[in-house]
Amino acid sequence: MERLHKFLARAGVASRRKCEELIKAGLVKVNGQTVTRLGTTIDPAQDRVEVAGRPVREAQEKVYILLNKPAGCVTTVRDPQGRPKVTDLLGGVHQRVYPVGRLDYETEGLLLLTNDGELTHALTHPRHGVKKTYLAWVHGIPPAERLAQMARGIILSDGPTAPAKVRLRGKNKKGALLEITIREGRKRQVRRMCAQIGYPVRRLRRIKLGFLTLGGLKPGEYRFLTPEEVQKLKKLACREGQR
Repeated sequence: MERLHKFLARAGVASRRKCEELIKAGLVKVNGQTVTRLGTTIDPAQDRVEVAGRPVREAQEKVYILLNKPAGCVTTVRDPQGRPKVTDLLGGVHQRVYPVGRLDYETEGLLLLTNDGELTHALTHPRHGVKKTYLAWVHGIPPAERLAQMARGIILSDGPTAPAKVRLRGKNKKGALLEITIREGRKRQVRRMCAQIGYPVRRLRRIKLGFLTLGGLKPGEYRFLTPEEVQKLKKLACREGQR
C-alpha cells in the first residue's frame, strides 16, 4: 500500500505538495470515487487512479532534464493566458515532466524538469535548503552596507530571509551586477530582496543549483543529466535535509 499523494508524485503528475493540492481540490478519483482525504492509501497494482478525468499510471522511466530557460516563458505545464511554456522547449522528450521549483516569467537560467516526484520534493522542501545562485543586474550601485544587510537577512512581506551570500561582480553606468546565493525558494525572492534594499532588478539569471551549472547551454537548450549527476543530486538533497 502507498499514500495517494506519494503515488501521484512518483507517477510524474506533480510534486508532492502540488499533488496534495489536487487531492484537496477534489480533482483525484480512486476507482471512480472522488478522494479528498490526504491520508488515503492505495494499492498501485489494483486501484484505478484518475486526475482531472485522466488515468494515472506509474512512470516507467525517470528522466532528469537541465534547461537553460529563456525570458518570456512560464514555468508551468499549463497557462490559461496561452503564453509559451518551458515544456514547449522540450522537443523529443516524450515523458511528461514538470519543473522542480519555479523561475518567474522574465527570469532566465538553470531549471530542472523531471518526472521524479520524490527528488522534486527533496529539492524544493524548505527544510532541505539546496543552494541556488543567481546573477542579478540591478538599477544603481548598492553600497557595501546594503549588500551586507541583504547577506545578513532582511524583512520581506512573508517574514525575514535566511542569511545569503552576496557579492558585487561588476558595475557600469546602468547599474551593478550582483551574485546572490540563497537556500530558500520563496516566490520572486531575489527580486524582492533587491527591491527591499532599494536597488530593483533589471535582469535576473539563475546560474547554479547545488553543483549543477549551465555549462555551454544556450537559452532554450537542454540536456539530460547523467546517471552520476542524478545520484549526486539525490545525495545532496538528502545531506542538506539533515543540516
